[in-house]
Amino acid sequence: MNDLTFTFAGHTLRALGSGALWWPEQSLLCVSDLHLGKSERLARRSGLTLPPYENRDTLARLSSDIAHTQAETVICLGDSFDDLDSTQGLNEAERLQIAALQAGRRWIWIEGNHDPGPVDLGGAHLAEHSVSGLTFRHIAHPDGKTEISGHYHPKVRLKLRGRSISRPAFLLDNRRLILPAYGTYTGGLRSTQAAVSELMGVDAMAILIGTHPQMVPMPR
Repeated sequence: MNDLTFTFAGHTLRALGSGALWWPEQSLLCVSDLHLGKSERLARRSGLTLPPYENRDTLARLSSDIAHTQAETVICLGDSFDDLDSTQGLNEAERLQIAALQAGRRWIWIEGNHDPGPVDLGGAHLAEHSVSGLTFRHIAHPDGKTEISGHYHPKVRLKLRGRSISRPAFLLDNRRLILPAYGTYTGGLRSTQAAVSELMGVDAMAILIGTHPQMVPMPR
């Protein structure tokens, strides 16, 4: 499993190449912004069409991360579905897959701004959740400390050997950790954009996800 180990608020955590966060001490896996049902929502609201495979792909990656970590707790950090009606667009196989992933473990849906949590699926539904001094919420609080959040879908652009690369990334400083979006059909905000950069301290780092996760100073 491709990952990068780092320390946040005195806890040893791992950023997985998929964009998931793994906390071995708590046997806790956290993912943010799955945005399941995005293609269905676009078709329903605007008539635009995307290949309707994002649920299958996102759930397959989540299944793989759970299988590798054997997580006892899974936290979905908000915007798990693209809107309130997207759960109705799940097919039977997808519902069964989610139920199978939930079986035998604690599953927490955190409320997002796109959805309040899929209330017709199993698991606990919370506005936020705290574990050993870390608070899991969807959107970073301006005065938040030792918080883990999502929402912004952070991305980082770097210039390497004369070419530019852009990747989703974790953002990290001494007060907060912001997760990249886990869902297949998700855009993002660059770390240089004010909505993101103004949240992060001057010494903030970015962990680029992918085959070989890498930590670099956060571009501003």
